[in-house]
Amino acid sequence: MGMKAKPHHHHHYNGNGGVGGGGNGSESSSSTSPSPPPSPRRHSSTLSHCRRKFRSKPISVVAGFLLLRRFLRLLVVLPLLYVSGLIMCVGPFSGLVGHTPLPGSVYRSHEMFELLWPHIQADNSTPIELSSVWRYRRKLKEQKPCPPSTAGLQLESPGPSVYLIVEVNGGLNQQRSAICNAVALAGLLNAILVIPNFEFHNVWRDPSTFGDIYDEDHFIAALEGHVKVVKELPEMVLERYDHSIANIPTLRVQAWAPVRYYKGEVYPILQRQGVIRIAPFANRLAMNVPPSIQHLRCLANYEALKFSSPISNLARKLVERMTEMSSRTGGKYVSIHLRFEEDMVAFSCCLYDGGEAENSEMNSIRQKGWGDKFKRKGRVTLPGLNRIDGKCPLTPLEVGMMLRGMGFDNSTSIYLASGKIYWAEKHLAPLVKMFPYLHTKESLATPDELAPFKVHILLAFINCVPREYFGIGETITLKSTSPKVYLLWLYFYL
Repeated sequence: MGMKAKPHHHHHYNGNGGVGGGGNGSESSSSTSPSPPPSPRRHSSTLSHCRRKFRSKPISVVAGFLLLRRFLRLLVVLPLLYVSGLIMCVGPFSGLVGHTPLPGSVYRSHEMFELLWPHIQADNSTPIELSSVWRYRRKLKEQKPCPPSTAGLQLESPGPSVYLIVEVNGGLNQQRSAICNAVALAGLLNAILVIPNFEFHNVWRDPSTFGDIYDEDHFIAALEGHVKVVKELPEMVLERYDHSIANIPTLRVQAWAPVRYYKGEVYPILQRQGVIRIAPFANRLAMNVPPSIQHLRCLANYEALKFSSPISNLARKLVERMTEMSSRTGGKYVSIHLRFEEDMVAFSCCLYDGGEAENSEMNSIRQKGWGDKFKRKGRVTLPGLNRIDGKCPLTPLEVGMMLRGMGFDNSTSIYLASGKIYWAEKHLAPLVKMFPYLHTKESLATPDELAPFKVHILLAFINCVPREYFGIGETITLKSTSPKVYLLWLYFYL
């Protein structure tokens, strides 16, 4: 019975029971059968050596097993020790244990600026040929952003009309991306798309609707023949749900959901209910989709989405005024989309030079805007590691130093596109010191001209589109309507 094979279970000892049992099997068998007499000492040493070798085999197997267990423990413990060490170095306990912060984990750009400022000033007095700075060396090829797609994707022949409602959330960039995904998803599900709703966020507090920002009629007309779009649900559908969108079945879809999920899970529900609502709808469709669906995305972004006339008209005026104020450089200027508003700083979980007061303020903003998102079990916030990994938004000072390093002197005109800068008086002062010809939408337009617009970032965005150089202070998230601008983004970062 000691040598009988046992079923395999996920336990360490059962997995090696045969080895351990074999080692003791010879001993147990000796108690039930006569054992050979002990060998006299005069027998040859060769026989004794063979027996010692036989007995050493079980011992060596057990020893190897013990070494393997010890090695596996080390594999588990060492990564934990490494992470613990990082936490102790850059986490909240670094001050208690006296560790020196890791290189790059602490914001020190303001110290570097004070050190380099005399050299930056001297650089202005040195004649520099700036014509090469403004020249873009690569020839931009005119290209059609949406090549026609002949590959169709129909789930089944069109039946009764079904409707798709989406609640897009986030800022302007996320909203635009979600709208393009909504068009693609409506095509995938053979559904009629209702003009997307914009979610109201506690941080941005933006009450704008789709029609405030984009031209609804142009959006519907541009997608005709590809995806049917309506401004609102038909009356007969609303009656079924007591004229309340909240009563319509709402689906919560995982981020980057693949096509097979929508075909297998969402499509049957849509066919049964006739209308569904997906909320939230940010990044809810995978990037890898069939060519015909990708074509719809492209069509929505480059052709269907067009800013409303009031916004476009004022933006053109701002561009003309900015060009006039850049006569020193032949009408050329640099546009910067600086994402250093308090919501961006708070969401990044980075620390700058504001000390404990800044840390407390950022915790309060995170709690107000995102609830307990940053306090969930298992989530660790390490500002030092975020900075080392390059995940912290650039300050106005850092953007200014980067531009000076690229060769732009203090005669360069700068258009600053942003919301309300976090601690604006403190953080903008160094940028203005390096570039005194700095303009914003508030300095280019009168209060009466800006009054009708709730979201001024749209004006800033359009003002950036035709520029020779366009820099942003965070990762590339703006989905431009112009391929040229995207190439300039790449040039700026390379």
